[in-house]
Amino acid sequence: MKVSERIRLAVEEDIRAGVLKPGDAIDEQELAARFGVSRTPVREALIQLKVQGMLESQPRNGMEVARMDVQELLAIWELMAEMEGVCTRMACQRMSDEERQELARIHREAAALVEADDAEGWREANHAFHEVLYHGCRNPYLRQELLSLRARTGAYLRHAFSAVGRVRASYEQHGELLEAILAHDPERAHQMMMRHISLAQGAKGLADFLINLPRSMVKN
Repeated sequence: MKVSERIRLAVEEDIRAGVLKPGDAIDEQELAARFGVSRTPVREALIQLKVQGMLESQPRNGMEVARMDVQELLAIWELMAEMEGVCTRMACQRMSDEERQELARIHREAAALVEADDAEGWREANHAFHEVLYHGCRNPYLRQELLSLRARTGAYLRHAFSAVGRVRASYEQHGELLEAILAHDPERAHQMMMRHISLAQGAKGLADFLINLPRSMVKN
């Protein structure tokens, strides 16, 4: 793997994990030191991320993590719900029994995180749950597109969990998804996933989420 690709993946993961948030500046010098390279592969990686829409240029200030306005955010979430639904239907049809049991294990162990109201632990468990489905769909291109969309919306999704209090509801929806997958019911699994990814969960949920979005995360 080229070093520029390793840098790109590392920055993308930092965005997904919330180490880098919308509006944060990208420090080229720090990245070059971190990977022990010149700035050339760093800039190659940043240009790739800009093309993906994850970074944006700032006049005389290098690049920063891209911010979205509300319309862009809702459009991406709408697309992500459709893609996650397709992924889940395919995974339900194609997953091995071992993968289904791995999904069940992740869900079972996440119960303690929900009871402890451990938002950070839940986010990791949620990522692991979805990652099993991404591999289970047996379509690496769909997986890569979903990971990219999740990276772009990661900060907003974390805010949704913490500000609107969706951890327990999300866990319960995972349970419904798991039941459909263990029952080998791809159409029900598809519907459950689209409901799960839907941001709104009713107009009040959507309003609460939008009202509580930090101004620094939203593009003017």
